[in-house]
Amino acid sequence: MVGQIFHVILYQPLFNLFIFLYNIIPGHDLGLVIVAVTILVRLALYPLTSSGIKAQRALQDLQPKLAAIKKQYATDTQAQAQATLEMYKNNKVSPFSSCLPLLLQLPILIALYQVLANGIVSTDLSAIVYPFIHNPGTLNPLSFGLVNLAKPQIILAVLAGAAQYFQAKTLIRKSPPATAGMAGKDENMMAMMNKQMLYFMPVLTVIIGARLPAGLTLYWFFSTALMVLQQHLLGLDSKTSGTTTPPNGVIEGTIVK
Repeated sequence: MVGQIFHVILYQPLFNLFIFLYNIIPGHDLGLVIVAVTILVRLALYPLTSSGIKAQRALQDLQPKLAAIKKQYATDTQAQAQATLEMYKNNKVSPFSSCLPLLLQLPILIALYQVLANGIVSTDLSAIVYPFIHNPGTLNPLSFGLVNLAKPQIILAVLAGAAQYFQAKTLIRKSPPATAGMAGKDENMMAMMNKQMLYFMPVLTVIIGARLPAGLTLYWFFSTALMVLQQHLLGLDSKTSGTTTPPNGVIEGTIVK
């Protein structure tokens, strides 16, 4: 039942959008279709992804305060929980706010993934195409007459990995000053984890992308590149990341000179 609802509400409309764009784009270039679909999906998800990105940065910026609370109430878990909730309330931040937008857009991304995976290799589109959409029969997998998007392409996989690297780079936290005390240790641990993910995820992306049809890695690359652009437009790139100095010049009890 759930699978049928998913098919009717998400998968089939996205598939027909894909076919519609394939019919109207000059030369029926599958690569241009994937780029167009990626742009449209990113525009539709822009409010959700923006909300998630801002929430993620807000939670990261609260880590020094969270570390101070843990230190202050190290032996009183109930007081620690109460102080943590009060901190989130005062800063108008929910610890789940960065996850909710991702959960809401996840079904759309899964449907789009299936559309690309099935549309590229399918030899019979009649069962899924709406009656008012022209059925091209099959899709020509060649993009610009050179790249077969139905087969793996290592170059596109590497480009997707590079895009993944730059996306992680835009959100990575800088190491805090040595005078930040216990909060600084907590921040340093987060910075180390971020640094590990900075290199691990791009490598994993290349490994997985090298085995997928090139059409999927093309979407992966372009979608990630648009995410990097969105983070830049929101002012959340690496130039503005890191711990900010409060108006009173104090970071976790340390006077900033």
